[in-house]
Amino acid sequence: MKSQTLQNKLAILSDAAKYDASCASSGSTKRDSRDGKGLGSNNGAGICHAYAPDGRCISLLKILMTNFCIYDCAYCVNRVSSNIERARFTVDEVVKLTIEFYRRNYIEGLFLSSGIIRSPDVTMSDMVQIARKLRGEENFRGYIHLKTIPDAAPELIAEAGRLADRLSINVELPTDTSVTQYAPEKDPGQIRRAMAYVKTRKVESSDKSHTGKRPPKFAPAGQSTQVIVGADASNDATILGQSTRLYSSYGLKRVYYSAFSPIPDSTKALPLVRPPLQREHRLYQADWLLRFYGFELDEITGVTADGNLELDYDPKLAWALAHQGLFPVDVNKASRELLLRVPGFGVKTVNRILTTRRHRTLRYEDLTRMGVPMKKARTFVTAGGWSPGGLIDSANLRAQFAPPPEQLTLL
Repeated sequence: MKSQTLQNKLAILSDAAKYDASCASSGSTKRDSRDGKGLGSNNGAGICHAYAPDGRCISLLKILMTNFCIYDCAYCVNRVSSNIERARFTVDEVVKLTIEFYRRNYIEGLFLSSGIIRSPDVTMSDMVQIARKLRGEENFRGYIHLKTIPDAAPELIAEAGRLADRLSINVELPTDTSVTQYAPEKDPGQIRRAMAYVKTRKVESSDKSHTGKRPPKFAPAGQSTQVIVGADASNDATILGQSTRLYSSYGLKRVYYSAFSPIPDSTKALPLVRPPLQREHRLYQADWLLRFYGFELDEITGVTADGNLELDYDPKLAWALAHQGLFPVDVNKASRELLLRVPGFGVKTVNRILTTRRHRTLRYEDLTRMGVPMKKARTFVTAGGWSPGGLIDSANLRAQFAPPPEQLTLL
């Protein structure tokens, strides 16, 4: 292999990391260096941009340590049989890049993943060494997210959790059958055991000893995982069902959905089932409804006969269009649970409505002044001085919300 400059490696390995969606940095312990005793910060607003649940934009250096890999996962562009340009950072190169990028105010932290080189333990050992040098030698207090290799030795995962803010272990595909078929070197059972180990260590780190002293923090921002969408024939009900089990079983902070795109020069044909990016977007919306809006899985995925989310309508709107008989709802009387099901109403909107209506009757103008997005919601609610009239009963209700037609190009 020809000699590569650090800039060449960065171009290759930052591009290769774009397929990993698991890079949000919220929820960690606050650290900064304003006391003059360290370098960096993992707290504050800030190359890769991730978004925290509160809307903050967080800048991360998002790279692979290497895109060499001994595995041959059919959906992965970095698999051993793939004909791509390869590169590999040394431990010191990653440390140098992270510190230099931070000093230039480009980033607030590091997201590090890797292909498997030689063995899981060798790869994980190098990743841990990077975090160890950043924390110990550079006194770096910024955010670190390590993509953990499930087959690595428990002691390596344990040290990774003591050094990093967040760990993530990819479950890869929605079902064990698909993992076995398309990633035969990976063991779904071992992936789950590694996730359970991280959860156990995190719980233990929050328990005080008999002397009242707490053990060192372990992955304070928790763990996340990633599911690849569209590389197998799983429908959305299967994918969301898997996510629901992962949240409850392993205390995950987030399940990320990564749209599969066909890989050039692939000798392993995979079924591209539905438009991947739009499908990924709808899955994130449905995930949010399941976690924060009180929806059940069968309610969201039962709107269509095949268990897939509608692509032209967001999941809440699709559900409302399928249950017109429940609408319109009175914003002055409806329960919180029902208000959360109104298209266009978010959790903050509903909380504002509930607080305000304790003191006075809400009118349409009040809702608009509160910033409620009435363009979508107006059809589904009544308020003082407002009723949707025949809008909700219109035979063309779905057509009202259909996306505008797009002009197709010939080129």
